[in-house]
Amino acid sequence: MSGNIYLPKKLVDALEASGLDIIDVIIYALSDKLDPHETAEARIELAERYLAEAREYINKGDAVQASEKLYKVTEECIKALAEILKLPEASEARRSGRWFTWLLGSASVSIAEKLGRPEVAEAWALAYDAHVWGFHEMKYSIDKVAWRLKYIETLLVIAENVIKGSRS
Repeated sequence: MSGNIYLPKKLVDALEASGLDIIDVIIYALSDKLDPHETAEARIELAERYLAEAREYINKGDAVQASEKLYKVTEECIKALAEILKLPEASEARRSGRWFTWLLGSASVSIAEKLGRPEVAEAWALAYDAHVWGFHEMKYSIDKVAWRLKYIETLLVIAENVIKGSRS
């Protein structure tokens, strides 16, 4: 069965209160049953969905929601790349049961260095900035958020190519 699933509010609230991401909880719970490529591909599928939602919010002029969706695209790409490249940050996230923001930032630089693609760390910096100033603080206009789209799209393409290439 695919599509939407319902989670009781108490469970969602408990996860949010503990700072856990529901997707990560599910992925970690299935990690002994999933190949790392399946996990990475699932994260990329999420990233693609978030990107489509970001474009919709940009078209509607909703800077706050567009900021958050661009951040989510970046977050999933960084997680997927860190996991498929077997970076120490991915191991630390698994040990601690969550991806802390500082781990994502660190992983973005490690990925950029490992791949020779500074665009990875640049996309992270731009997405995190939008997350703080566009989403949480609600200070950015839609043009300031939309400007970031091409950088986040580039990150997604890099992630897709690395994951496809790692299957070979």
